[in-house]
Amino acid sequence: MTLPFDRMFSPNLVRRALLGALAVVPSLPAWSQFRVEVSGVGMRQFPIALVPLRGEAGAPQQISAIVRADLERTGQFRAVDTSGQTMDDTSRPDMTVWRERTADSLAGGSITRRPDGRWDVRFRLWDVVRDQDLGGQGYVVPQADLRLAAHRIADYIYEKLTGEKGVFSTRLAYVTKAGGRYTLWVADSDGENAQAALTSPESIISPAWSPNGAQLAYVSFESRKPVVYVHEVATGRRRLVANFKGSNSAPAWSPDGRTLAVTLSRDGGSQLYLIDANGGEPRRLTQSPSIDTEPVFSPDGGTIYFVSDRGGSPQIYRMSAGGGAVQRVTFNGSYNVSPSVSSDGRWLAYVSRSGGFKLQVMELSSGNVTPVTNTDTDESPSFAPNSRLIVYATRQGGRGALMTTTVDGKIKARLAGQGGDIREPAWGPYQQY
Repeated sequence: MTLPFDRMFSPNLVRRALLGALAVVPSLPAWSQFRVEVSGVGMRQFPIALVPLRGEAGAPQQISAIVRADLERTGQFRAVDTSGQTMDDTSRPDMTVWRERTADSLAGGSITRRPDGRWDVRFRLWDVVRDQDLGGQGYVVPQADLRLAAHRIADYIYEKLTGEKGVFSTRLAYVTKAGGRYTLWVADSDGENAQAALTSPESIISPAWSPNGAQLAYVSFESRKPVVYVHEVATGRRRLVANFKGSNSAPAWSPDGRTLAVTLSRDGGSQLYLIDANGGEPRRLTQSPSIDTEPVFSPDGGTIYFVSDRGGSPQIYRMSAGGGAVQRVTFNGSYNVSPSVSSDGRWLAYVSRSGGFKLQVMELSSGNVTPVTNTDTDESPSFAPNSRLIVYATRQGGRGALMTTTVDGKIKARLAGQGGDIREPAWGPYQQY
């Protein structure tokens, strides 16, 4: 979380001006779960026909609709009309029908309930142009995991058709404030199926996923001061990591999951430290009279990006993960905060104050910066593990909202979210099954 530097670590403030509202986004067809704004030209889209699964009408989740929405959110797929057509995972489709409907690919399947109460979900993917079977998958899952099965199907289709790994079965963490209570949620990548990890009458900020997705580090003000905890997602157990004199904030995991970079004021002033993920004595990294905060590691673990006002205004810098010489990264504008580095190391997303708080993306090799939003209350960018999408928080109708955008800003989608003011999203890593 980025707080105004003159009031940093105050639990009652968030980093965004409470001005303006998210522009109205056009409505989509009824099967979509999202309102999606698509702009730009020359974008390649895969026309795909997703036939409702046989038996889906009687199932508690509409698998094909979830798959459609997942694929659409990337901006790389266009749904083809499937009305009047039926098929399942055992069918040999008539490709002439689907070529006439301009589909390049086709997927269908079935869902049945087993005697033990679990659900058997199956699907198969076809290349319509080449009349080729691209394989399929089957999952036997409890009812609670039907959405996960749909996300895995979307991952399979995405990877088969684009050659890149999908991120639909990954998870998001975010924080809501409702009625004076703060809740840390863990949800699907579309914001649905949210489960509360922690509820508190005091602020919760800065959730950060461990590299294996099993733990969340975060900052809680339940002790009336910022303290860093690590939470085990599966069990709900947590451990105290940093509760030193003064402020303890902004945890960031090293890629090996053994260490956290944190911001501490134990020795006077907010400086960067490394601390074992299980706690212990921290090692100081920066030695400056300025505020140094919001550390994030590069994917190889060799570099830490962070925010400092050492040049007179908040800017993003980098240094070796072991400390040492510091190099300034951002130069456009007088207020650049909230760095997030893509997992391929190519992109740096951050928030810049320019007539409001707006999301920017820098190509690190060239230093070229692209504004990717036209809203003015953006915060907390976090990359998907395939480096293609960014989740961030903004405001709509005076309330916080979860959004995703492509790196070039051409495709945006609003995600589902729990009631209340939504903030602090963090995109988790690939799931390890």
